[in-house]
Amino acid sequence: MPIKSNEAAVPLTLTRQLVQLIQRQIRDGVYAPGSRLPSIRDMAKTHDCAKNTIVNAFDYLTGLGVLEPRRGSGFFVCAAPPAIKEDDDASSLSRAMDVVWLMREQLKSDPEHLRLGDGFPPVDWLTEVRLDKFHQKVVRTGLGALFGYGSRFGYQPLRQHLVHRLANHGIEASASQIVLTHGANQALDIVIRNFVKPGDRVLVDEPGYYMLFGKLKLGGARIVGIPRLADGPDLDALERELKTGKPCLFFTQTLAHNPTGSDTSPHKAHKILQLADRYNAIIVENDAFADFKPNAAPRIATLDQLRRTIYVGSFSKSVSAALRVGFLACHKDLASDLADIKMLVHVSSSEYCERTLDVILSEGHYSRHAARLRDRLTQATDNARRLLDQLGAELFCAPVQSMYVWAAMPGYPDSKALAQALMRQNIVTAPGSIFHIDTEAPSRWSRYNVGLLGDPRFAAAMQGRGSKP
Repeated sequence: MPIKSNEAAVPLTLTRQLVQLIQRQIRDGVYAPGSRLPSIRDMAKTHDCAKNTIVNAFDYLTGLGVLEPRRGSGFFVCAAPPAIKEDDDASSLSRAMDVVWLMREQLKSDPEHLRLGDGFPPVDWLTEVRLDKFHQKVVRTGLGALFGYGSRFGYQPLRQHLVHRLANHGIEASASQIVLTHGANQALDIVIRNFVKPGDRVLVDEPGYYMLFGKLKLGGARIVGIPRLADGPDLDALERELKTGKPCLFFTQTLAHNPTGSDTSPHKAHKILQLADRYNAIIVENDAFADFKPNAAPRIATLDQLRRTIYVGSFSKSVSAALRVGFLACHKDLASDLADIKMLVHVSSSEYCERTLDVILSEGHYSRHAARLRDRLTQATDNARRLLDQLGAELFCAPVQSMYVWAAMPGYPDSKALAQALMRQNIVTAPGSIFHIDTEAPSRWSRYNVGLLGDPRFAAAMQGRGSKP
């Protein structure tokens, strides 16, 4: 009987439903240890789905140690499969769902709500990049090519533009070392697919990027948080974890860290690279706010020259999230492997969007636009710091130029309570627990978008607060 999703519950993908069903059948004795499962073709016919869906479910269960593939014979239940508890069926997905609330809030655009926890710059900072005026120029760059999939690496002229962009940061790279993606998130997803197997230890900044945590949890990774300090990751904790086990990756944001707004000091950037060399670790450096920071700001990829660093960039914050253009840069052989994964999972990225961005960068006005963004951000950051100081907030650090400030309000040992109170006044904040691996642990910190803190509704809601709003 085909699987039907339970619409009243959190919607699961068909692959996840199949994983749960097969686990339940093994637990109930339908498939005994050592027995052979029906063929991929038969399973696809039974559940009225594509064979690739069955393959994905079987691969996932193999990674969990539940199934064992035998060449030429099919998939078999392991002789001693791991115990499957009732609550474990959807554990990875349910853990990943912890981040979905904030994602949904960021995707809403109703004017009634002030979204102080939003991850993007205010729209009026970006509207001067008139996307509507570029269509004809994009079409003239090659109408025939716009009806195909394009290269697995992405549009070559844009990659060549990125060669020069990286050179401005002191990073030497060729176009063959750059893979274009659907934003930074797809770049992170491709890296995870290439390196991370279920059960692998992965190191991350904590607090850190909640979308990254969700992706790693879905991949079955064991996430280890490296405490983020005002000047970057805690080096003692990083070395301790590198010594203890063999993590394959360390994900970090050197500049404009999400959510704390902190920058890693040049000294720490050097030390992180030295530790990576000593313990053979790979660093994934997410630089989504590159256009908001000076070119000369210290980046690990600049020190490393993409030897053991994978550098991730994006134009979602500086041009438009709707374009969904990002990229990753790394050494040449790895770039080819990652481009293959991109092709297998997504076929290609959008060449239309990539051509649009290439036209924007070729216009010559983009550098002035980026300079205005930096000026606006510097002013907004200064204003935000002053306002929060007037409200008696404690700042995690004092950034000069950051889209986010990480602040704790007096009287709220758990920022979820503050978020609930402000929600009643249509003000949406991002409580700190969302940015931790354990989202149930209370946090007094919240992430605030400096471009939105100037809205008088926030100051009015917080005025006269010796007591809670």
